[in-house]
Amino acid sequence: MKNIIIGQYIPGKGLFYRLDPRTKIVSVLFIMIAVFLLQTIEQLLIALGVAIIMLLIGRISIIKVLKGLKPILVLLIFTFIFQIMLNREGVMIVNQEMQLTIFTALFLLLALIIWRILSRYIRYRFLLFLAFVASIFLILVYVDFGYPLVNSFSFKIYEQGLRMSAFVVVRLLIIITLSTVLTLTTKPTDLTQGLEKLMHPLKKIGFDSESFALIISISLRYIPTIFDEANKIMLAQASRGADFSEGKLKDKLKQVISLLVPMFIIAFMRSEELANAMESRNFVPGEKRTRIYELVFSYRDVLATTISVLILAGAIVLKVI
Repeated sequence: MKNIIIGQYIPGKGLFYRLDPRTKIVSVLFIMIAVFLLQTIEQLLIALGVAIIMLLIGRISIIKVLKGLKPILVLLIFTFIFQIMLNREGVMIVNQEMQLTIFTALFLLLALIIWRILSRYIRYRFLLFLAFVASIFLILVYVDFGYPLVNSFSFKIYEQGLRMSAFVVVRLLIIITLSTVLTLTTKPTDLTQGLEKLMHPLKKIGFDSESFALIISISLRYIPTIFDEANKIMLAQASRGADFSEGKLKDKLKQVISLLVPMFIIAFMRSEELANAMESRNFVPGEKRTRIYELVFSYRDVLATTISVLILAGAIVLKVI
């Protein structure tokens, strides 16, 4: 939880910090649309390279962004495996016979025990998990002696399934990277003001753009705060003997409930503190507000918007062709 970076603002002096928040919102939206219009893995890899170049230009730590991807790593792995297992189009590139015998089951149980023991002492648990998955594959392939528990089955991978798996994962990485660039380089107050200015024309049809922008800004701002509070509660409970990674399913459910109850209490306390702070600053919903700093466009904003429009136009051309 401490690696969550979505919603966080980190002060810096890169190019993106000097852009108008409206420019960043519109540019990120255009580039995201362009990413969804791309149709091949080669095009997405080029787009991923552009996203990495954006991080370098903006002086944003790539290591920090990669650490921020850790909480969604399970989702990326599940998406990758799901596409490989269910997509049966294209040329078959892997067709491996597997056996499940009594000795295979014993070796699988041994691998599970070794993995659980080593996970307590090895720091890089993700690499250990990958080694455990690889050991399951090797055991099912090469341990083919003993009384068969079920009929033999085949593990098949098709070319289109592999390409689609990489396609979906790379697209998710690009989308997350773009949203991370936006939140890391934009203050919550500036993000609120930018959303409010962009949605101001909707007031003519009765849409309250100011309240909507405020809700979005508060939501993004309190994502890292809530996760930090959850991490503190987990550490406090661990110091009292609680272990969220061990025990039976019933015990884990009790530990999760013991985490949720203080989380809800803290969330309500935070919301009450925020309401009191807004009232002390004479905040009245729907009333016109003034600001010390007004948003102003510069030549950088024109250049960034032009580049994003060109990227979107190029994606549309590739889609049509």
